Amino acid sequence: MCVPCKLCRVWHAVARLPHTKKTLAGVFRIDAMPPPSHEEWIVQLYDRFGRALYRYAVMVLADPAAAADAVQTAFVGLLRKRAPPDSPDRYLRRAVRNECFSALRRRRRDVLATAVPILEAVEAGRGCADERLALERALRLLPPEQREVVHLKVFEGMTFQEIADMTGESINTVASRYRYAIDKLRGQLT
Repeated sequence: MCVPCKLCRVWHAVARLPHTKKTLAGVFRIDAMPPPSHEEWIVQLYDRFGRALYRYAVMVLADPAAAADAVQTAFVGLLRKRAPPDSPDRYLRRAVRNECFSALRRRRRDVLATAVPILEAVEAGRGCADERLALERALRLLPPEQREVVHLKVFEGMTFQEIADMTGESINTVASRYRYAIDKLRGQLT
């Protein structure tokens, strides 16, 4: 096995399967996957951006399993390119965003039905558990587009202009999504 990363292990596991023209989970064809290179760049990108992209995807999808799938799909797509992009942060965030919204289109179900937390655990004593549950419930009630903007603004520290550039929306749309989200959160939490 080459570089000991999750993507390479996945590729090697898939490569041992009989080659087929069928799609795997509708995402990529088994026989269309290139072999992993022996370069470290994909591992370094995963180590550098993987956790932040996962947190971002969890906030958008409100489903940790689907978020992990979205991040994995983005990195598999990058692995297929065989070379790092010019701006890996922008490329990966856009790829994960696209995959998240594709997943939301594929599953037209109630996001409140999932009981898996979307906020990361905090140390004991840093906040009330009831407040945390109330915040999580309120975040789940937001539309994915508003949840995305709140996450990028509050948790990632991005400016409205950076969010607008990343999402391809106008700065006014981003700002209004944030304002509407904050208004809804205030209404739910007061």
